[in-house]
Amino acid sequence: MDWKIFFATFSAIFLAELGDKTQLANLCMAAKSKSWISVVLASIAAFSLVTLITVLLGGVFKKFLNPEHIRYIAAALFIGVGLLMLLGKI
Repeated sequence: MDWKIFFATFSAIFLAELGDKTQLANLCMAAKSKSWISVVLASIAAFSLVTLITVLLGGVFKKFLNPEHIRYIAAALFIGVGLLMLLGKI
């Protein structure tokens, strides 16, 4: 295992996820649930599945695209979704 990549990924994901809408949704679900452990397990399962899909797609994309291009595409999609949310389209 490459610990440098592990800690870089962990740090990036941990900091990016702090205070995002997923965390707020989990907070609300745990507050109204009688079983917070169900919220924890479901959140871990859902995020694990999303992460697995993302990593598999990244492995496929790297065969066809330069990693630098993937970064620009991801940034453009992020900005595009933000603009759509700002305009009330999403």
